[in-house]
This record gives sequence, C-alpha cells and structure tokens, in this order.
Amino acid sequence: MNRIGIDLGGTKIEARLFSGDGRELARQRLATPRDYDGTLGTLRELVVQLEATHGPARVGIAHPGSISPASGLMRNANSVWLNGRPFRDDLSAALGRIVRSANDANCFALSEARDGAGREGRVIFGVILGTGVGGGVVVHGRLLDGAQGIAGEWGHNPLPWPGPDERDPPPCWCGKTGCLETWLSGPGLAADHARRHGGTLTANAIFEAAAAGDAAATGSVARHADRLARGLATVANILDPDVIVLGGGVSNAAGLCQRVTAALPDWLFSDVCRTRVVRHQHGDASGVRGAAWLWPADESGGP
Repeated sequence: MNRIGIDLGGTKIEARLFSGDGRELARQRLATPRDYDGTLGTLRELVVQLEATHGPARVGIAHPGSISPASGLMRNANSVWLNGRPFRDDLSAALGRIVRSANDANCFALSEARDGAGREGRVIFGVILGTGVGGGVVVHGRLLDGAQGIAGEWGHNPLPWPGPDERDPPPCWCGKTGCLETWLSGPGLAADHARRHGGTLTANAIFEAAAAGDAAATGSVARHADRLARGLATVANILDPDVIVLGGGVSNAAGLCQRVTAALPDWLFSDVCRTRVVRHQHGDASGVRGAAWLWPADESGGP
C-alpha cells in the first residue's frame, strides 16, 4: 500500500506520497496554522488531496516534541499549541484510521538509516543540529523509542568534560543549565561567539567568517567541533553506532564532519574509532520520508 509521510514544521507542513517500493508519487505543502484545530484541519486537507489522486494510504507524521507514553499527550513541542493535547489520537480520529507518529529527529534518523547516509550501518545515530539539538536511534532498520519515549534526546544532557571556561554554563529553556543544546545549536554557537567577541553574528555568518580566515570565528568553530565531538563520544560510549549522521542547518557547515571525525577518537573509551561521522543525504526531506517509513511494509493502517 502507498504511504503518506507528513513533516509538521513550525512554519510549513509538507506531505509526500510514496509507493510501496519507495517511489515518490506526489507532494503538497501548506503553511502551518498557529492553533490546534487549524493544524488538525490542514493535516486532514493534505491527506485528502493526496488520496484523491492516488487512493488510500497509510499515514505517518513527524512532529516536534514527543508523546508521553503515560498520558498520550504531546509534550516539549516548540509548536506550543500542540502541548498537552492528545495529538495523535485526535489526528487518527480526523482521518478515520490509525496514524503513526514520531519526533522529527527520529524520523530524520529513520530516513537516513533506510536509504540515506547511514544505509550501510547496523546501528545509526541521527543528529539534528539546528535551532535546537535532537537525535534518533535506529537499530537494524527499526526506530528505537524507549521506555519514556525519549531515546536519542542527547541534547538535554550536559556538556561532558567541561574546561575552565565552560564551568559557568548558560541556562537552557528546559530549566537546567549547560545542556548540549545550549552549546551546539545554531543559537548556542552564536551566543558563545558573542560572549567572547561581542557582536550579533549568526551561526552561518560565523562559519562563513571562519572560512574567510577570521581568527575569532575560526576559534569559535573549533570550540564548537570539539564540544560536538565530546557530546557524541558520550553517546558512542553507550550506543557504539556504526554511523553518526549529522542533520539540521548547522550540519551544512563546510568541514564540520571532518573536524568532528578528527576530534572524536580523543574522547572515546576505545583504542580504535570505526564510527563514521557523515553529513545527511536527504536533508530537509528526511523528516517527511522517515514519517512514511514509520509503517513497515507488512503492516496496514486500515484507511
């Protein structure tokens, strides 16, 4: 049966319809409403439009935040109108079928593991480095969810092995201080640079200045790569992945994978480092593609 993958973003909702063997058949995109009922209505509209031409399909959705396994309610979504609501159940009711859903970072990891930059690995850790920091784990082609539904949420662990200038860490929106997200996200990199050098450069501008030879920006980029390597080493020491796939806007910085690859062995509890650190293959399309693959080939959603 065909599959529809939907990526629910803060400004846009993208839906793509795939055949059972993975060929893209159609796509639609609409602006994201800034309210709960409007979001549900837009999601239903996208599915109706795609099925009108290609027939019924299973539906998977990538969304911000995660759904609590205890309450079934959405939590920690930056699209705050979703929080505290039975989002997956309400969407299933609106569409008249079971809908599968996962955090957008999990869908990114699943997409890259299935036929992207991590397709040759057994254990894949997919990393999102954007306005926030997230991650997802795929083992032998299956998404790892976890007892709390938070597998891969490495961005809210503290920066490991802090140096003298990192022991007064910045606050995080989650209520703690020094989370990896506060160092490794785009805004985190920009804030670190501003604390040291002043100004209001964005992460992209810092990477561009470093490429042009600016000494201050080069230092900020080097610190970011070292911190990223430290953060990934704690994951690798536990998970020991074959491939770490970097995604999100920050991952597009030239040379980032090479810098992290060079630094990672210094922090691993191992005499060898075989884990590959690679850039994403499918980029912004990974969320919508991974959402479609939440349905294995042998399962039916009963539309």
